[in-house]
Amino acid sequence: MAILVTGAAGFVGNNVVRRLVAEGKPVRAMVRDTAKAKIRLGDLKGKVEIVAGDVTSRASLAPLMRDVSAVVHTVAVAIEKGSATYEDVNYQGTIHIVDAAEAANVRRFIYVSQNGAASDHFSRFLRSKGRAQEYVASSNMQWTTVRPSAIFGPQDEFFNSIARLVRLTPLIFPKIGGGKSLFQPVSVDDVVTAIVRSMDDPATFEHAYDLGGPEVLTLEEIERRTLQAMNARRWLFNAPTWLLKVPVTLMEWLLPGTPVNRTLLELLKAPNVTPDNALEPVFGVTPKPFSGANIAYLADNTAGTAYQRIFRGKTLN
Repeated sequence: MAILVTGAAGFVGNNVVRRLVAEGKPVRAMVRDTAKAKIRLGDLKGKVEIVAGDVTSRASLAPLMRDVSAVVHTVAVAIEKGSATYEDVNYQGTIHIVDAAEAANVRRFIYVSQNGAASDHFSRFLRSKGRAQEYVASSNMQWTTVRPSAIFGPQDEFFNSIARLVRLTPLIFPKIGGGKSLFQPVSVDDVVTAIVRSMDDPATFEHAYDLGGPEVLTLEEIERRTLQAMNARRWLFNAPTWLLKVPVTLMEWLLPGTPVNRTLLELLKAPNVTPDNALEPVFGVTPKPFSGANIAYLADNTAGTAYQRIFRGKTLN
């Protein structure tokens, strides 16, 4: 019996796959983008079963559930592109996965949601994730939901996007939204550890857990630590949200790999912090800080790779 990981070529998904494989677990990795899968999972050939799947296609999912004992559902979009909307992917896609798993008598289901997700949230993104986690909780499976704050790691989009923009903006850099928004960055390694440790732990069944790092940081502090990790210097100027709406809208319309959209810009109004951080008390994980060697990967961003990701939408690693 295999563990099905959806979104297995994504940031969290491929890290979950790697950890499960390292622990000797049989893994079926569901991917939509086979080109990204070759980049992210190519070295695991022969160690993991890679299958093509799309959460928006209900009929395609039933065959993928055969001989599956557990599902780790990581699929989500933070930035809408074409038909990949919050409603269709984050919400309806989760419904399709849950229904297919229940129909196949899968007993264990772990859902990767988002800190702050709620069905009545002002943000369409967090509203879609909140509705999805409610559907997971209404299932008959032994479910667990994890709700991480902003996740950092070598393949992340949020923190790497800041680093890419630094490479493309010499001399000056904006304090995005004034730089006062609060985050509690959490390491992808710590999130994956929580997911894997919950897999066979009945105490985590039918519970949702907030996951965060050891520090609450303002966005300005995050930008300054990013600059330090990159050994770069920029003059930071105040850029309130209203000032950024026009350029963000243009990026959303014109750039294949836009680092932000209006929905994410709107999210700066809500603190992304986890007062009830479950990493240590529930999962026995001492969270890694967003600093030092943990964020040295940010220096790997160059002007060239920034151009490839933002202007061409290319998957870099």
